[in-house]
Amino acid sequence: MASLITTISSEFASALPSGGKLVGLDVGTRTIGIAICDPGWHFAGPAETIHRTKFTQDLANLRRIIAHEHALGLVVGLPLNMDGTDSPRTQSVRAFARNLAPLDLPILLWDERWSTQAVERAMIEADVSRARRAQKVDALAAAHILQGAIDALANFGNGS
Repeated sequence: MASLITTISSEFASALPSGGKLVGLDVGTRTIGIAICDPGWHFAGPAETIHRTKFTQDLANLRRIIAHEHALGLVVGLPLNMDGTDSPRTQSVRAFARNLAPLDLPILLWDERWSTQAVERAMIEADVSRARRAQKVDALAAAHILQGAIDALANFGNGS
């Protein structure tokens, strides 16, 4: 399978006509939140948080997760500015996604504006301690990103 990096859900869905598990990534400067969805693209859940080191180690960790989960595609949160424009952080995430080409999986860049804030707000409302929120926010943000993407992908009739 040739690597496809897109921001268009229909192109991504076309690359995966039979659905399959997806891995969602919330790429930060120090951590990568990881989420997994079911093969039918109905629900996403948090999996783990990788503490970033060198890219080669980050890639090895992602390979391990992808192989363990038998994932067929990646959804990477794209941190756009509120007006939809790119920022230096957005460019960094785009470069990270390009560097995932050795995984040879289709990659969907998904608008992640508000994902971390939404997750933080939900955890505060659930009275989760500050320390516990810090431990869980990245993987939960990845699940929020992945859920938004699979909800949009469901509109294309794939993965059902």
